[in-house]
Amino acid sequence: MMGGVLGDVIELLVCPICRGALTLAGGAARCAGGHGFDVARQGYVSLLVGSRAPGTADSAEMVAARHDFLAAGHYDPLAARLAEAVRAALPDAGGVVLDAGAGTGHYLSAVLTGGAGETSRGIAMDVSKHAARRAARARGRIGAVVADVWRPLPVRDAAVDVVVNVFAPRNGPEFARVLRPEGRLVVVTPAPDHLEPLVGRLGLLSVDEDKERRVGESLRGGFTEVERRHEEFVLELGPDQVAAVVGMGPSAWHHDPGALRTEIEALGDPVRVRASFHLSIFQPALRSSL
Repeated sequence: MMGGVLGDVIELLVCPICRGALTLAGGAARCAGGHGFDVARQGYVSLLVGSRAPGTADSAEMVAARHDFLAAGHYDPLAARLAEAVRAALPDAGGVVLDAGAGTGHYLSAVLTGGAGETSRGIAMDVSKHAARRAARARGRIGAVVADVWRPLPVRDAAVDVVVNVFAPRNGPEFARVLRPEGRLVVVTPAPDHLEPLVGRLGLLSVDEDKERRVGESLRGGFTEVERRHEEFVLELGPDQVAAVVGMGPSAWHHDPGALRTEIEALGDPVRVRASFHLSIFQPALRSSL
């Protein structure tokens, strides 16, 4: 799979060590400086620098839960709104979308399959190799890359038309660097009432009321917000779906699976759950004066 869809985006990537251009050869991504990064048999490449991923990388179990939950269509309304926003920002001839914190590639695939997205390319970037394995198999022209969003991104300057960031860490300076001047950043964050009543009844990690201010501060100086939308819909979830939505997020690190399952069974079947998100569109700050 070395030359597959990864080959469609390799010219957009750079060596994380020397920042030189990368090419695919001999089952690896290599730069002129002699640095090489093996392409996994599943079709993704790890451009992490260091011997291991950060402890915040999603586990295989978390990625499997996310795949199952999203593949069942529970968040399809959000995926549709995201695809609509991204495609409106893409050039008519097709462009490049970077999903920073892509997970399984579900949302990037929604953007790149159908309509204007079909002529575009996508980079699915996540710090978890388990997520990259899934993203490498997602529909669309998607190249999957393991990289840490908190560090300099292994992407060329001004190479990207749209950066997508869904429930993931934000690196404002790096997003601004890789975006073209006319590009857009599309950020999706959970609203304070997201996943109620599960948050209250199961003791899940909650979204603090100050999150939106912190999102703005993390992008201050590099971006100007040009649009914000609130998306909300109600899900009817059985015990297995509730276990999946809990298991795919950060609360998975903080609960004993056996005890959690007992609490989930006590909720009833089905349980009505609120899905509530903010979708914000930003432009590079230099554009705000034009």
